[in-house]
Amino acid sequence: MAREFDYVVIGGGSAGYAAASTAREKFERVAIIDDAAELGGLCILRGCMPSKTVIYSAEVLHLARNAKLFGLEIPEAKPNMPEILKRKREMVYEFQSYRKGQLESDKYTLFRDRASFVGEKTVKLAKSGEEITSRYFMIATGSVVNHPPIPGLRESDPWSSDDILELDHLPKSVTILGGGVIACEMAQYLQRMGSKVTMVQRSPLILKDHTEEASREIMKVFREEGIDLYTDTHCTEVSKNGDGYTVCFEHEGENKRVTSERLVNALGRKANVDSLNLDVAGVKLNHNRNIDANDFCQTSNPCIYAAGDVSGPFEIVHLAVMQGELAAKHATGVACTPIDYRHRTSVTFTDPQVASVGPLPHEPECQDLDFIESIYPFNDHGKSILMHADHGYVRIWAERPSGRLLGAECVGKDAGELIHSMAVAVTMGATAEQLLKVQWYHPTLSEIWTYPLEEILNQCE
Repeated sequence: MAREFDYVVIGGGSAGYAAASTAREKFERVAIIDDAAELGGLCILRGCMPSKTVIYSAEVLHLARNAKLFGLEIPEAKPNMPEILKRKREMVYEFQSYRKGQLESDKYTLFRDRASFVGEKTVKLAKSGEEITSRYFMIATGSVVNHPPIPGLRESDPWSSDDILELDHLPKSVTILGGGVIACEMAQYLQRMGSKVTMVQRSPLILKDHTEEASREIMKVFREEGIDLYTDTHCTEVSKNGDGYTVCFEHEGENKRVTSERLVNALGRKANVDSLNLDVAGVKLNHNRNIDANDFCQTSNPCIYAAGDVSGPFEIVHLAVMQGELAAKHATGVACTPIDYRHRTSVTFTDPQVASVGPLPHEPECQDLDFIESIYPFNDHGKSILMHADHGYVRIWAERPSGRLLGAECVGKDAGELIHSMAVAVTMGATAEQLLKVQWYHPTLSEIWTYPLEEILNQCE
């Protein structure tokens, strides 16, 4: 006999836990199925928290090595990789322990197993063979590393970001394939720690989800810091040999070869759906091979929902949590409204950081609007100048003639923190005139927003 539940979540990460917690407010019988070696999910174990922990160590090291800029004498600054790893593990353990305790509480029935659908409302557990039925399911199985069809890539067994986050030593040289968020954050981290880093990116620009201006600013900084960055390439072969790893690629009409001690595959991730047997459940995939879901995270099977990386459209943790909560509310009959992705906030933790809110000027949501924009550089702003944080800019685009903010972008020191004042403005529909009534304290990094706001207001009058 199959065990029966009201709500079953497959995957105990950020989206899955949010869904389970929300569903438990209405349903008594809520189960979570998770077969990972450790409970906690990608963000806690191998994503946001560990990566930002080590990246911050690299930032402190970078500042120490440039201490003379601040009138300081620091004779030597170097990384202690075993201690960095120890600190990262301690940080992760704190977050993981709390989440693990939540998942293992008596609020839920937890199955440490792998689930596959055997019907539209039934899954079978791989280890125990037990069958589970439920009124509703939530698929939140996340994503796995993608291996594009580059000859020799999979066979060479490259590192992923998971391996970088577990380093207790520094490789002398590293080649990173890719130019997305993970590739850029890990490249700068390794370069600042002391590895010689080469990046090979297929597209003409890195960080394709940001603007061209943001991409070029980060590319400039990377090259200044010593990263060998190749863009607009075609990778033809990867091989592993006695000297390490060799990457062959075409660049500006020439055939190039780069050999390094280690190779990192940062060419993206794909939805973790292979073992779910979705066809049997009537769950369809979209053109990106993610689970296709509507505005309420409901799949083609109305009893099954999907949230987080497995469905997209953005691989961002706070959106995964919002999706999980939304889906559970919809299933339990609680009044809810779809997520407005036009207000999405995005941050990349390079140095300088890159952050944005709202649709970017070149995206379809802005194309049919009459808007104006203004930009102001960090190298002309008092607080950033005294911090030697003169890379980057802030940028605002607003509707004409009202001056209502449509979006904003910040490339610079602590951009991930600075963007939130504009995130509030965009979400609340504030205008430039209203924001200029705020008392922006001097001298702060935040007051840099007043300069493009004033320009926007002038253009609206």
